[in-house]
Amino acid sequence: MKKGLLGLVVTILLLMLIISYRTTYFFKDTQYQPAASLQPVQIDIAAAAQRLSKAIQFKTISYEAANSEQTLFEGEPFIQLAAYLETAFPHVHRAMQKEVINQYSLLYEIEGTNAQLKPALFMGHTDVVPVDEATLNNWTHAPFSGEVTHDAIWGRGAMDDKVTVLALLEAMEQLLAEGLRPKRTIYFAFGHDEEIGGEQGAKLIAEQFKAKGIEFEFVLDEGGAVTQDMLLDASTPLAIIGIAEKGYVNLRLSVNSEGGHSSQPPKHTAAGILSQAIVNLEHNPFPANIRFIHNTISHVGYYAPLSMRLPMANTWLFEPLIIWSANDNPALSAGMRTTTAATMLQGSAKSNILPTQATAVVNFRILPGDSIDSVIAHAKRVIDDDRVNIEAFAGNEPSAVSTTDSMGYRLIEQTIRRLDNNILVAPYLVQGGTDAKHFTQLSDSIYRFMMVTLNPVTMKQFHGVNEHISLDDYARAIQFYYAMLKQTANNEMPE
Repeated sequence: MKKGLLGLVVTILLLMLIISYRTTYFFKDTQYQPAASLQPVQIDIAAAAQRLSKAIQFKTISYEAANSEQTLFEGEPFIQLAAYLETAFPHVHRAMQKEVINQYSLLYEIEGTNAQLKPALFMGHTDVVPVDEATLNNWTHAPFSGEVTHDAIWGRGAMDDKVTVLALLEAMEQLLAEGLRPKRTIYFAFGHDEEIGGEQGAKLIAEQFKAKGIEFEFVLDEGGAVTQDMLLDASTPLAIIGIAEKGYVNLRLSVNSEGGHSSQPPKHTAAGILSQAIVNLEHNPFPANIRFIHNTISHVGYYAPLSMRLPMANTWLFEPLIIWSANDNPALSAGMRTTTAATMLQGSAKSNILPTQATAVVNFRILPGDSIDSVIAHAKRVIDDDRVNIEAFAGNEPSAVSTTDSMGYRLIEQTIRRLDNNILVAPYLVQGGTDAKHFTQLSDSIYRFMMVTLNPVTMKQFHGVNEHISLDDYARAIQFYYAMLKQTANNEMPE
C-alpha cells in the first residue's frame, strides 16, 4: 500500500517536473533578437489619404445573388476607378505595363533586368461587399463618402481591400519617382470579384500566367494583419502571416414529401426530417487538429501567457484539454477543424401547409487535409437517411500549406519587424478565402498579410459597420509595401 502510494507521488512529481521544464524551455528559441531598423521613407500622408478617399467613393460592389449576378453587377464604377488610378499614379502608369483582364480586373508588370530571377506577385482587390440598408443609420460617416476625419479614412474598402491596392500603388509611385530599375520583375494583380470568389477576376489572371508558363518566387495577398489582444495579451502586437487558407463547400439538403394540410400531419414532415439531418451534422463535428494553432504559438511561445504556454509546450498530455477548451471559442475552434454552419432554411409558403419540399444550405469551411469529397462523405455518414438528398455546390478545395523557410516568408517577417521591433510574427491559417487560392499552381510560397492593425473591436468592421483605417495605419501600410517592393525588386535577400 505504502509502496503504491509512494510510486504514485513519485510519478506525479516526475510529471510535474517534465511539464515545468518543457513550459520553461520548450519555446526558449522563439525569443526575438532586435532587428535592424529600416530607414522610414517620407510620405505625404495627407495627399495619400485623399487618394484612398477618392478610391473609396467609387461603388465597386460585388453582389452575391443566386441567379441575378449579371443584373446586379455594375461595371461602370470599376471602369471609373481604373481611370482615376491612371491620373493619381502617373509614374506607375508610365513605367508599368497595364492590362485589363475581363473588362474590370487590373494587371500591372514592370520588367526586371535579370531574367534569371523569378518574378514576384503582389495582390489586392478593388471590389467591396454591399452595405446592408438596415445599418445605414449606424454608420458614423456615409459608407462611400471616403471622409477623412478623426485621423482616419472612412468607408467601404478602407480595410477590405482598397487599402492594399492604393498602398501598393503609393509605394511603387514613390519608388519609380526615385528612379527604381528593378532586377526582379514585379507584378500587381487587382481582381474585381474577390468578395464572391474571384472566378471572373483573379482566376482568369492566374490562368493567363499559367498559359505563359510564369511561376513566382512568392505571392503576397491580403489575409493576415497585426493583431492586438486577439491571441496574445493586449500589450503584445502579433503579426500573423497566412501560410494557407481553408477551402469551402455548400451542401444543399432537400427532403421531398406529399405535402397536404397541417391538420393531418405524418409522423415526420419534410421539415422535421430535414431538421434532424441538421441536428445530426451539428452534433457530429469534424475531428479537431491543433497543428495550425500550435504552429502559430511555436513561433512566439516565449511571449505567450503561462495559461497558453503550458498546454502548448505539453501537447503530448494536454491536447484533449486544448481541444475541449476551444469548443466554446468559435475563433479557436474554427482554426482546428472543418466547420459546419447551417445557414439557410426553407419549408412551405404558409403555416398550415405541409411542405412538399424542405431545403437547407449548410456551409463547410474545409481545413487543409480534408477535402470537398471528404465533407460530402462525412455528411452522408452522419445524416444516414436516404430521404435526405445531398447536393454540393459552390466550393473550393483548401489551399496547399506554404513553408516558412523561403525568401518570401523571411522577407515579409523581417520587414514587419524592421518597421517595428515590438511586433511579433507568426504563421497562421486564414479561415476565410482570398484570391490567392487561384495561384497555388504558380508558386509554393503564397502568403497572406496586410500591414493594418486589428483588435476584437476593429475586426468587426470587416464586412460590417463603420469600416475605416487610421492615418497612422495607412502610412505604415505604405511603408511596409515600399520596403517589400524595394527589397524584392533589388533582390535583397533576408538574412
